[in-house]
Amino acid sequence: MIDLQRNKQDSSDNLTQHVKSISNISSDDSNLERLNRWSCAVSLFQERPITGWGPGTYQFVYAPFQKSDLKTTISTNNADGGNAHSEYLGPLAEQGVMGGVLVLLLIWWASIVGFRLWNNLKNKEERNLAVSIYLGLMTYFIHGVLNNYLDTDKASAPFWGFLALLVVLDIESRGKALPKATT
Repeated sequence: MIDLQRNKQDSSDNLTQHVKSISNISSDDSNLERLNRWSCAVSLFQERPITGWGPGTYQFVYAPFQKSDLKTTISTNNADGGNAHSEYLGPLAEQGVMGGVLVLLLIWWASIVGFRLWNNLKNKEERNLAVSIYLGLMTYFIHGVLNNYLDTDKASAPFWGFLALLVVLDIESRGKALPKATT
């Protein structure tokens, strides 16, 4: 059995507390650290906009780019973890312009396929499946502005799996639309 990473973060059942926490950038260390990581990612990108710093290197190179006024109690200088907390800023910092472009192309492609399936599928169940997959991916892409999880198996497996399902549905729908070859 595959052992997926466990979430060790404590959470509250109080919705009001969650909503207040989201906008607290004055005393919530998690939110402040997010601003720190975003700032570092932008600085890393500005330093090497063409090539970036290399895939998977953010955690090892961002520490010197931290600004003292953005550091928190959970900031680290030890290259012992962390990411850019954005599916967009991370690739920009690590792969430069091409990383950012590839992420945007992936969103664009998923949108084209999602809308094509929505328009072309006649079977209600297949259409609902395609729309559900597409909306799930768009939810992740929107969430990706504020955080990133594709470096963890618990999010990357379903993410790439859902993209694969869109591809399969698209190939099948195109196959149904094509006339049969005669020999």
